[in-house]
Amino acid sequence: MSCITSLWLEQLFQSYASKSFTPPLSPAFIKQSSQSPDEAEDKEKDQRTVTVNPSHMGKAFKVMNELRSKRLLCDVVIVAEAIEMEAHRVVLAACSPYFCAMFTGDMTERKAKKIEIKDVDGQTLSKLIDYIYTAEIEVTEENVQVLLPAASLLQLMDVRQNCCDFLQSQLHPTNCLGIRAFADVHTCTELLQQANAYAEQHFPEVMLGEEFLNLSLDQVCSLISSDKLTVSSEEKVFEAVISWINYEKESRLEHMAELMEHVRLPLLPRDYLVQTVEEEALIKNNNTCKDFLIEAMKYHLLPLDQRQLIKNPRTKPRTPVSLPKVMIVVGGQAPKAIRSVECYDFEEDRWEQVAELPSRRCRAGVVFMAGNIYAVGGFNGSLRVRTVDVYDGVKDQWTSIASMQERRSTLGAAVLNELLYAVGGFDGSTGLASVEAYSYKTNEWFFVAPMNTRRSSVGVGVVEGKNNSSHFSHLNTAI
Repeated sequence: MSCITSLWLEQLFQSYASKSFTPPLSPAFIKQSSQSPDEAEDKEKDQRTVTVNPSHMGKAFKVMNELRSKRLLCDVVIVAEAIEMEAHRVVLAACSPYFCAMFTGDMTERKAKKIEIKDVDGQTLSKLIDYIYTAEIEVTEENVQVLLPAASLLQLMDVRQNCCDFLQSQLHPTNCLGIRAFADVHTCTELLQQANAYAEQHFPEVMLGEEFLNLSLDQVCSLISSDKLTVSSEEKVFEAVISWINYEKESRLEHMAELMEHVRLPLLPRDYLVQTVEEEALIKNNNTCKDFLIEAMKYHLLPLDQRQLIKNPRTKPRTPVSLPKVMIVVGGQAPKAIRSVECYDFEEDRWEQVAELPSRRCRAGVVFMAGNIYAVGGFNGSLRVRTVDVYDGVKDQWTSIASMQERRSTLGAAVLNELLYAVGGFDGSTGLASVEAYSYKTNEWFFVAPMNTRRSSVGVGVVEGKNNSSHFSHLNTAI
């Protein structure tokens, strides 16, 4: 035994004999515990276990809401219109910076038992106070226009964002300009940009609506001057200007030249300039507009290499932001007629299901027109059908529209000059030579000149402004 160990044992016995037993630490133990205070504290922290209960906050707010419903421990009454709502200051302050400033600042409401909130209707304020306690709120078409400004007032930013997201999901050619104006008034910057981009991307449909016709002069100029305007031809912009002027002709006629300054006439086909623009009375009666037309005519007289030398806002091609490229597969057989509709996203390289057809359909004609997809005729597994369904990609919704005059499957379908043509097909007993056209503006089908030959399984395309068809089978008998 070493000398150090013997000395330690001797000390131990002496202490025990004196009945003051405080054993000294062994050298070995002292060696193992030689750590700095900081190291010891860090080690202690590492050995601690922190438990987090994810449902604790939810349970607490549930109890607080139950107390509120029973009017227990409430210390403030919020009033809007004729509706009174009892609540807890600490809960309101914890969730709303508006209430926090009210209850902790130098405002008179700090100690008031009853507080009136103006500029918010009672039902809306009640929904928002319910949200503070429950984190649940329903945003609908009916309440979003009052809910968003009220949420902004109370600085409930999650509710405000939910309202913006809802409005963004509802964007449509018939309402995008109204949503844009609403977003501008309430400083919803992202929604404003989304609505404006939507209006630019769907301008051919937007220009047909009441919202466009009711825009102010500055708003129209801003829209039609955008380089990002998505139009297949500058004809749409010219037609939009004429429509806007004619909507309130007497008061708007003086603005004709100011608007035409933003129409890129040199980019229009020469035939359209001569046959349509030059013949328009609003152009003939305005010297400045006639100057714009002459400029366009001169542009067309120049050789192609010299046209590039003329640079002004009216000769600059528009550069629209391209919409996401997708392919839609509608109906079909598997092995019977089906309702399934799938969408392929070229950028994401993936397929996804979208809203199903209202009824089973295969061998139908499918076209894209005015921002929507049309499924025309076809076979439902039992009968050839006349029905037509239209798909709104924004709402992910199919709607049935006017039916064709005749039953058709394996027909050809194409769009020309904003009319949908249904060409030939098979009616269940024979091939068809008849051709029908549909106008989405009037929701009506009407017959046009028939083909000279009956055709089924017919391919149809538009070439140089004309419908052309070719057939793969000439049917005289049932298949």
